[in-house]
Amino acid sequence: MVLITEIISPYRIPVLNALAHQSGSGLHVIFLAETDDRLRAWRVYKQEIRFSYEVLPSMRFSVTGHKILVNRRLWSALEQASPEVVVCGGYNYPASWEALWWARRRRARFVLWTESNRYDHRSRRIWVEGLKQYFLRRCDAFVVPGKASLSYLQDFGVSEQNIFTAPNAVDTFYFATASETARLHEQSHRRRLGLPERFLLYAGRLVPEKGVLDLLEAYARLDVSLRAKLGLVFVGDGVAHNDLVARSQSISPGRVCFPGFAQREDLAVYYSLADVLVLPTHSDTWGLVVNEAMVCGLPIIVTSVAGCAPDLVEDGWNGWVVPPRDHKRLSTAIRNIVEQPEIRKQMSANSRERIRRYSPEECARGLAEAIRAERMSPQ
Repeated sequence: MVLITEIISPYRIPVLNALAHQSGSGLHVIFLAETDDRLRAWRVYKQEIRFSYEVLPSMRFSVTGHKILVNRRLWSALEQASPEVVVCGGYNYPASWEALWWARRRRARFVLWTESNRYDHRSRRIWVEGLKQYFLRRCDAFVVPGKASLSYLQDFGVSEQNIFTAPNAVDTFYFATASETARLHEQSHRRRLGLPERFLLYAGRLVPEKGVLDLLEAYARLDVSLRAKLGLVFVGDGVAHNDLVARSQSISPGRVCFPGFAQREDLAVYYSLADVLVLPTHSDTWGLVVNEAMVCGLPIIVTSVAGCAPDLVEDGWNGWVVPPRDHKRLSTAIRNIVEQPEIRKQMSANSRERIRRYSPEECARGLAEAIRAERMSPQ
């Protein structure tokens, strides 16, 4: 079996390790690139990889604002591996189409692993939707992370019997362990990172489509007395950074911090010391920071368009789901959590309970089920 995915991201390694363990020595992973520094400066943890893999030569460039990743040697890599099953992460790379053509020509099963949902920011052009339909109809099976993606495939007429769920996962063991350690040294971490005693947390790219300006506006709407004792921390970097800094200077009282991009070692610390994670995105296929924060015991505020919302966040139980771009509702949700310590404590416990089912082993189990399923007719 061959699995094709874009980069060696830290959250995929534990899942692929678990899949390799469940499938014996039959897994070979083809990465289209090692990393993508233009989007996020993730450290590449090659020493943690426990499966066979290779990284293809690649080139990235933009055409009319659209980022394109082009690879060489995929066909020869597939020929050498000669898999009976190809699992492909996504359909928007030239390599995805090449892999589909190879699978059809060699009569290998082709499984699409997709996170797309109807709220993604994506082209609505007729020709793009037509190409997507063409691609989906030639897949033998599908793997999705949760309800939003499953519903999206059904919108395209895909039968539910051809769809398998592999719940999106992060390294739950790592974040749980790191969180316990961080809380043992809470004050030293606060001093080292310059963190307020209490704060709201955003973690991700600082770009308008993630709703970061909405979060700043919602924070500014909080009562003066609450802002005086509650900070706001934006972990990450991006094109909205300077705008956020400039706007935050007019908010008083209050404290807004911009510590920059954080690797997973410090991410666990931020999660462990925050009051709540807020993901105010306008569009997101999933939002794995929510998984990470829940492992560390955080209540979650997320917008309804995030792919993870239907699966991970339940109103009033472990957080709140709010409409995108709604500053007032977002501000109210923040107050409902941070002003009620007992509710926040219970939401914290509920987040940990819910996320137990979203482990790398469970994700790998869903992938393995799709791989082992009997061949079905393409859509």
